[in-house]
Amino acid sequence: MTMIGFVVFGLVVGALARLIKPGRQRLGLLWTLLLGLAGSVIGGTVASALGTGDVFELNVLGAVVAIIAAVALIGVAESLAGRSRGRR
Repeated sequence: MTMIGFVVFGLVVGALARLIKPGRQRLGLLWTLLLGLAGSVIGGTVASALGTGDVFELNVLGAVVAIIAAVALIGVAESLAGRSRGRR
């Protein structure tokens, strides 16, 4: 059940990051989920390093860092996708 919760939280983090990031994003649901999961792992790792809990444990600091990391990852993904589309 922990992995299902982690995937759902990653999707929520990805959706929140897309809402926070200004402009239109051309990312599908799968990329939103993957970037949200990556943001969740980063947030959990930072929270764990600061001693607030385990990597997969939900806490406020980990959630905030996860959303910030997902916003940054979406920005990077957009810039990489824009570069590859611009070359064609």
